[in-house]
Amino acid sequence: MNYKKIFSEIDVELENFKDNGTIANYIPELSIVNPTKFGVHLTTINGKHFSLGNADEKFSIQSIAKVLSLTLAYKLESEKLWKRVGVEPSGKPFDSLIQLETNKGIPRNPLINAGALVICDILISHLKNPKKDFIAFVRTISGITTIDYCPRIVASEKSTGYRNTALVNLMKSFGNIKNDIDVVMDFYFNLCSIEMTCKELSQTFLFLATSGVLPHSKERILSKSKSKRINAIMQLCGFYDEAGEFSFKVGLPGKSGVGGGIMAIYPNKYCIAVWSPKLNKKGNSLKGIKFLELFTTKTQTSIF
Repeated sequence: MNYKKIFSEIDVELENFKDNGTIANYIPELSIVNPTKFGVHLTTINGKHFSLGNADEKFSIQSIAKVLSLTLAYKLESEKLWKRVGVEPSGKPFDSLIQLETNKGIPRNPLINAGALVICDILISHLKNPKKDFIAFVRTISGITTIDYCPRIVASEKSTGYRNTALVNLMKSFGNIKNDIDVVMDFYFNLCSIEMTCKELSQTFLFLATSGVLPHSKERILSKSKSKRINAIMQLCGFYDEAGEFSFKVGLPGKSGVGGGIMAIYPNKYCIAVWSPKLNKKGNSLKGIKFLELFTTKTQTSIF
């Protein structure tokens, strides 16, 4: 398939697209990002690359990193994991306290903020040096040794992280956070601060298109069953309370972040990453979703 030609066609179609979204200005460091940036990169499972726009510029992947922490926690905990976090779509904002109270401190899924905080708590219990060990894991699965946390974004997140602090305290009151709250929060903010380019993002998540095998090293990082289940969670929960709309329009499992990034998987074919900082009211990249909707329609590569 001529992805380069398809990218160019969609780029022309989007010239008159009204990107009425807003950047994530509640995180100071994200509020200064150029809102007109736009990048796309697709990596096939046999190592072919296709780019458009600002695909080689680093940005904060934010909640997309939650799929990576989930991957490692699932690898370490196996099915015990689901005793502390569910697999259901939230149907609520990603930082809802009401839902967490109703469910007695058990988050609906691992990709909303509360669920990701539980995953961080689990990793802290398993890892000797959580931040160092986790970024080493990310570098292993991506094959890219330069991927790292961004201290500026960590500090920025900490300065405004009141709601996340409320979530972790509420879960601690229900006994679903085992470690020190400050340690959990620090790890969580670092997790969300990871920076990648669209190209790096599409390479990093390619293992979910190959049933858990790292394409660059042929190492199995997850079983086929676990890989399938992570894709299923992304399909159902990867876009907060807009997951159904994303499935309806795009038809791929994926994950978004409030930095404007989206990563999506087409099993046995490719991983595609898009970046456009302006978000809709649900916290997802407005132009990014439109690009992916046009892309899967033109290529007929929806999983449905």
